[in-house]
Amino acid sequence: MSELILTTYDWVPEVPRGYVRDLRVRWALEEAELPYRVETTPFKDRGPDHLAHHPFAQVPYIKDGDQVVFESGAILLHLGEKSEVLMPRDPAGRSAVTQWVFAALNSVEMAGLPWVLYRFSDDQQETPGRAIIERFLAGRLAHMNQLLDGREWLTGTFSVADILMADVFRLIDRFDALEGHDACRAYMARAIARPAFEKAYADQMALFADETAPV
Repeated sequence: MSELILTTYDWVPEVPRGYVRDLRVRWALEEAELPYRVETTPFKDRGPDHLAHHPFAQVPYIKDGDQVVFESGAILLHLGEKSEVLMPRDPAGRSAVTQWVFAALNSVEMAGLPWVLYRFSDDQQETPGRAIIERFLAGRLAHMNQLLDGREWLTGTFSVADILMADVFRLIDRFDALEGHDACRAYMARAIARPAFEKAYADQMALFADETAPV
């Protein structure tokens, strides 16, 4: 097996610590017990080398031998091919996980991220656009709460789809969006109680612990 190298930023401001998306990849690697090492790319100086590996100069990206994969969902599907812990081998199981990976990113995170950005900006102004965003997220969470009621994981067994969905929930729950959606919150709590998440979270926080931004 070729060496897996996960690349993330060398530093981030305090607000996004614990939420940078390399955490999703660390979590999957820890769940599957796949050996890997972490490299960093400058947060402030996002130069040509960074763009050569990620066209938007974001993180994470992962090197698997000669192959480079960017975007957290794509990376998790790539890792899922390496371990049955992360994704079943049978076609039906793989399809079920894949569709929920896309649902986490395109149906739930897409609804939650604009709402989160409002909250991060501390914009308190009530506008028609904001009301639409809030209703959109509330509708998505209502569907998820109904689906997760009585269900442990999205596809029967824990998978990369649960890593993504739980991490999406973590971000919006930072501003209490899961209040009143008890099944969603219980699902998230089960996921982040897993030792692999705790290790991934601790490792990310340790990397970004230096309060001084690189020059």
